[in-house]
Amino acid sequence: QVQLVESGGGLVQAGGSLTLSCAASGLSFMTYGVAWFRQTPGNKREFVAAIRWDATTSYFSDFVNGRFTISKDNAKNTVYLRMISLQPEDTAVYYCAGHYYGVGSSAEYDYNYWGQGTQVTVSS
Repeated sequence: QVQLVESGGGLVQAGGSLTLSCAASGLSFMTYGVAWFRQTPGNKREFVAAIRWDATTSYFSDFVNGRFTISKDNAKNTVYLRMISLQPEDTAVYYCAGHYYGVGSSAEYDYNYWGQGTQVTVSS
């Protein structure tokens, strides 16, 4: 059974940083592209970042503006989203998602597996 489990969310002050983790079981991230999406109440999930299955390229939404990095550790079967200079508008539930041999799509429908999400709250 495939599971993606996010962790690392929490409460942080504006200007602070967090590193989210997405740990997989039942699949190997060596053959999966992984993305992070986020969602606030009453809104659609929006694309945040993605990394190709071979980790050669990563992609970010414009609002990231150089503040986030995404990385893969195949040995740990984990993908990370490092976020710095967090702002209140970054408050959301963050989800990771996996796409078999994914090349960094920003489209939700391309992703086969999803985690349950981790809450990030940034106070002003």
